[in-house]
Amino acid sequence: MSFTTANLCNQFATQANFQIAESIFTLFGKNRRFCGKISTLKVFEDNSLVKTTLSQDGKDRVLVIDGGGSRRCALLGEKLASLALANAWEGIVIYGCIRDAELLAELPIGIMALNTHPMPSRKHGQGNTDVVVTFAGVNFKKDHYLYADSDGIIVAEAKLD
Repeated sequence: MSFTTANLCNQFATQANFQIAESIFTLFGKNRRFCGKISTLKVFEDNSLVKTTLSQDGKDRVLVIDGGGSRRCALLGEKLASLALANAWEGIVIYGCIRDAELLAELPIGIMALNTHPMPSRKHGQGNTDVVVTFAGVNFKKDHYLYADSDGIIVAEAKLD
């Protein structure tokens, strides 16, 4: 991947359907740059659907999880990140927390989240898949494109080349 979000802003920021997320996320995975088509989840303190989704083929995809901004538990840890890696996901963006931060830093996958928390989430199987989720000033829609690096997150309706 040769893009940077700064260069994409220089080139495409005036286009319609180009959004830039508020700078509220921290990079946790080893890959400091990732992009792909968006898949979405809307959950709250329950990562059952996260596991189900990451068990599917994620080639060229980024999972965007609206965890309601909760900082009371983690929606992703080393086991689920390893599952994502095994199924070829490019990255994961979480409007919530992760755990196992030191282990995630060694995995070659892009991960962005609000913060860390040691407590695991509940597992009740609740949530929604592939719905529009909105946080950080951006509407994340299935099959739109997400680009992320250490400068931030960009979402575009079409692939940026």
